[in-house]
Amino acid sequence: MNITVFGGSGFLGSHICDKLSGAGHCVTIVDRRPSPWLRADQKMIVGDILDEKIADEATRGVDVVFNYAGIADIGEANARPLDTARANVMGNLTVLEACRKNDIKRYVFASSLYVYGKSGGFYRCSKQACEIYIENYHATYNLPYTILRYGSLYGPRADRRNAIQRFVYEALSKGEITYYGSPEALREYVHVDDASEATLKILEPEFANQNIIISGNQPMRVGDLFRMLEEMLGTKLKINYEHDPASGHYQITPYSFMPKIGRKLVPPLTVDLGQGILRVMEEEHKAINTGKDEEGGRYLAE
Repeated sequence: MNITVFGGSGFLGSHICDKLSGAGHCVTIVDRRPSPWLRADQKMIVGDILDEKIADEATRGVDVVFNYAGIADIGEANARPLDTARANVMGNLTVLEACRKNDIKRYVFASSLYVYGKSGGFYRCSKQACEIYIENYHATYNLPYTILRYGSLYGPRADRRNAIQRFVYEALSKGEITYYGSPEALREYVHVDDASEATLKILEPEFANQNIIISGNQPMRVGDLFRMLEEMLGTKLKINYEHDPASGHYQITPYSFMPKIGRKLVPPLTVDLGQGILRVMEEEHKAINTGKDEEGGRYLAE
């Protein structure tokens, strides 16, 4: 199939593009910056999701459109509510309209578990608005869709806005971690490779016009995660728990009573959380020690 991925240069989007190309699909990436991971068999369009001409060009002659563009960090969304509305809500609407005009067979939207509850601040607001627009485009114009509500992602290509990436970086560089919340906060971390592998399955007809949850299968308290990091590093970490009611993050669950149903999709084989974190540690260790010589497993300053 011919597939366009808006936001395909980003963390999750780039992994989705790799999986789609690996499965034999013809992939076009649309993003404001060229993808550092662009493959020879992929096409790149550099442009803004709010540009109607680019949206129309990128969806013409296409079977399926994925939208992973926009502001995805809760802290950034809370600090930039107007930009979040533009990038997430108006960006979504711009692509929806292009999909309608070009008779797209399926529109796939990256949402979040936060749509179920009251946490998530302006990020949650934007995702809820997007889902409502998508459902109404289906009802009014019969535009098929699949909404994917992702859990707490981690893995290769994430930057330090990502929770686990930041935790590992702070542990390695400072020996302490600051967390805005409680040690009892519960998360279902999912490796980006597992999430992108599961995403491939939703192209099957049974997932049309469905809301699908893609999250991990290893629920873990944040305090236990920090203890895991201590054991892996063989050192005691200083953990600073800060109370910030404006952070937008949930504690035990993202859910509150709302009449929205979503099926959960978990791949049968998943990356073990401990093994996944070890890979993150390796990446951050190399990044922190860039420019140093290595000898006997240790980095030596010049």
